Amino acid sequence: MDNSSKTFYYQRDSHIILAEYLTRNIKGNCLVFCIGTDRYIGDCLGPLTGTFLSKMDLNIPVFGTLDNPIHAMNLVKHMYEIRKIYPKHKIIAVDACLGNNDSIGSIQIKKGPIHPGKGVGKRLPPVGDISIVGVVDSSEAGEFLHMHNIRLSLVMKMAEVITRGIYIAFK
Repeated sequence: MDNSSKTFYYQRDSHIILAEYLTRNIKGNCLVFCIGTDRYIGDCLGPLTGTFLSKMDLNIPVFGTLDNPIHAMNLVKHMYEIRKIYPKHKIIAVDACLGNNDSIGSIQIKKGPIHPGKGVGKRLPPVGDISIVGVVDSSEAGEFLHMHNIRLSLVMKMAEVITRGIYIAFK
């Protein structure tokens, strides 16, 4: 199993890199768990991806959309409910994160969970067997929640790449 892979949303084959990683590393049933809220542009990467995926003809369950977001206040409840219904499904978790200036726009996929809220000082349980994170802003400024300076176009383009990658892997 591959450990991780990284691409940038603007690379021509970025969605293929994600699809190939998923195809190689997910066997059996899975679901997509998109984390975030539309109250902060930078944090809507997960719900945008979930919304895009929910409009496609996929044979895998998708949770976390703009209409029904999964965020810090309801994440534990949703995880509990989903684990009751899909106890053996592998979880592909999608979330936004902060990183180095030169990582902004990167999409990283790896084996292992996402640690939601870590970049903004929240303590939430880890989520996922495979994690896909998009670096939407810099953590170098040292200010938490300065995600209001993020361009929606960046988040949209990253969500489109992640959506295409998941779609290609599971269509």
